[in-house]
Amino acid sequence: MQRLLFEQYAGRMMSICRRYCKDRLEAEDMLQIGFLKVFEKINQVTGGSLEAWMKRIFVNTCLTQLYKNKASIISFEENLSEEIDNSEDGLQKLMANEIFALIEDLPTGAKVVFNLYAIEGFPHTEIAIMLNISEGACRSQLARAKQILQNKLSKYI
Repeated sequence: MQRLLFEQYAGRMMSICRRYCKDRLEAEDMLQIGFLKVFEKINQVTGGSLEAWMKRIFVNTCLTQLYKNKASIISFEENLSEEIDNSEDGLQKLMANEIFALIEDLPTGAKVVFNLYAIEGFPHTEIAIMLNISEGACRSQLARAKQILQNKLSKYI
């Protein structure tokens, strides 16, 4: 059963790990640790989506690793305040891996909040609890991530 579960979900869970880890090697480590936790706690699943339950374990595993590697994953720097033109011509030329690379280059705090909110779909209240920060800090980091991404994307427009 463990092998089937791994084969079915490893790709999706690796995508989650890659969004939070600094490189592929660290993401592979988080994938292994995450699956160990899934196998350990599989009997605790009660109703709901198995995949959603697993996603939460993998996100928390990656966040725990971030906390171990840094005193605080949220570091505030000056916000960028350039106005960006919203033309779509250049954006259509971007490939998914280029967009992923732009997100990957975000400062850690902004990247984590952006991933949790925009990709994983967690609300600000939950993110704030997960990261042990205020909702305001969460919203600020999301705004910061969006501004940085807009600035980087403006080069393609």
